[in-house]
Amino acid sequence: MFKKLLSAFLILSALSTNAQHVLDSLLIEGHYRVFAYNPSLKVRPGASMVFVMHGSGGEPLGFARRGAKLESLAESENIVVVYPGGYKKYWNECRKASTAVANVENLNEEAFFDALIDLFASRYKINKKQVFATGFSGGGHMSYKLALTMPGKIRAVSAIVANMPTDENMDCTPMNMAIPVMITNGTADQTNPYNGGEVKTPGVTLGTVRSTDQSFQYWARLDGYTGEPVKSIMPDGDTSNDITVEKYTYQKKGKPEVTLLKVVNGRHEFVTDFDMFEESWKFFKRQIGK
Repeated sequence: MFKKLLSAFLILSALSTNAQHVLDSLLIEGHYRVFAYNPSLKVRPGASMVFVMHGSGGEPLGFARRGAKLESLAESENIVVVYPGGYKKYWNECRKASTAVANVENLNEEAFFDALIDLFASRYKINKKQVFATGFSGGGHMSYKLALTMPGKIRAVSAIVANMPTDENMDCTPMNMAIPVMITNGTADQTNPYNGGEVKTPGVTLGTVRSTDQSFQYWARLDGYTGEPVKSIMPDGDTSNDITVEKYTYQKKGKPEVTLLKVVNGRHEFVTDFDMFEESWKFFKRQIGK
């Protein structure tokens, strides 16, 4: 009964601040875990599902506006977009040094995402083989965790302004299964350093990360690639700034795609040159049917 009352309260609270998205919850091992979605969008059975995850200190409803472009494609592309929430605004991702409560208490993220997949499979008849995950900053780290620990449930991931933890800062046990991965990082990012090092975020310790190239090569090697990736330049979507985007791709028939979007002069923020979540969907869509 309490769960139903809490769920109703969350939904009413959400509706008062956001006319489209609702906030709901699931009880996972004694903790209420929240998520947001837009129930007004009409999708057909067999839809793909995309998890869009906020950064450290964020929350689902406030972050949902970032998915507006992706959601505008939901009905035509048959996508269910879900915004999971970290526990007390943080994720239990793979950074051992994290002082966030979610990490200290070792929240079971896999159980949360398993339950979300089952819920939306029941509610919307999604295709469980087409579940994707993307996230910004701490949400990008959560995307990495899903790729490392749930590759049988997650078809592909897209990590934004996030590098893989260094070996000494890694507390996940990888399943070492090949999976498509896209990384989008800015060369001028002072929070998630492009060339690796300590992640600096007020209010929480998160430890050290690998460089972007090391993170990229981690997945390339796991997916069976050697040699140099194919380089191209993305169209300049905003000529008023000094940002350009270089694209590096490993792609071969029979192997998962691994792509890096190197945002030259990009910082720890959303860029105006392209929509990061729309680009994530383009990447995910290329993996369907492979």
